[in-house]
Amino acid sequence: MTTPVPRAARRRADADAAVPPCADCIADSAGGLTFDVTDTGEPGAALLVLRRRGGREEVRLPLTPAGDGRLRAALPSSVPLPEGRWDAFAQVAGGEPRRLAPGVNDLRSLVARVPSGALGHVAVRIPYAAGFPAPPGPERPSPRHGRLTVRSWLRAPHAEAVELSRGERVLGIRGRVYGVGLAPDAYAEVCHRDATRAPVRAEVDVEQTEFGFTVAYDVLRPGVWDLWLRPAGESGPRVRVARLLDDIADKKTVLLHPRTTVRTPHGPLTAGPYYTRDNDLSVTVTPAD
Repeated sequence: MTTPVPRAARRRADADAAVPPCADCIADSAGGLTFDVTDTGEPGAALLVLRRRGGREEVRLPLTPAGDGRLRAALPSSVPLPEGRWDAFAQVAGGEPRRLAPGVNDLRSLVARVPSGALGHVAVRIPYAAGFPAPPGPERPSPRHGRLTVRSWLRAPHAEAVELSRGERVLGIRGRVYGVGLAPDAYAEVCHRDATRAPVRAEVDVEQTEFGFTVAYDVLRPGVWDLWLRPAGESGPRVRVARLLDDIADKKTVLLHPRTTVRTPHGPLTAGPYYTRDNDLSVTVTPAD
């Protein structure tokens, strides 16, 4: 004879199944991450799986007991993680991977991080919550609605935008370069997204690994202009100017800069800097009303 399961117990079991396991993350200054995942008590070997969006790459890390009902996995900076967004899963005993919910992210070591640059590249990994609807049922909502994702950058070389200064007619950029030296003939390029338009060249002030240049708004036509550094002059690499060395995974909606209106030979324009979805630095120019 089968004993019926009370409705309340069934609701609690369904809620437990709907709530994904949770993972806390700790970042270190070298670019590594440590994941502490809720131990669901399932028998068998456990793995933390990172899957790159839009591709087939996977990184699989063993999860080992860490006490207090947690399993731990380490992603050292020496393990390559190509640039992109990596969704995090937990997999037990070869079963179906389960998407991880974000817990507490300790990213203090990423604030004002200044890598040595000795490896010739800059590796950045920032865990964050990618949004999705709240799980059903009021019994056990996720501590933070979303799914754990790691945003990764791997730039070689890299030009970090450290400080922006806004004038009435110009944008000033101060930064630091990694993985390549700055030559006396270094310069910057401001390039329109329309490749048929000629880039605007800006002279660069050089001081060891630090650079500075200004962008004059009145020489730009309407559109989006991307900022590039030529640290070794025309014969060297072309490096995208970006801001990566902090704890903000998506700066486009967080670091907002005011725009200014300038009069130009082409009429009044409104211009200002912004960070793209990849945290690269660009300038947008539109006709003023």
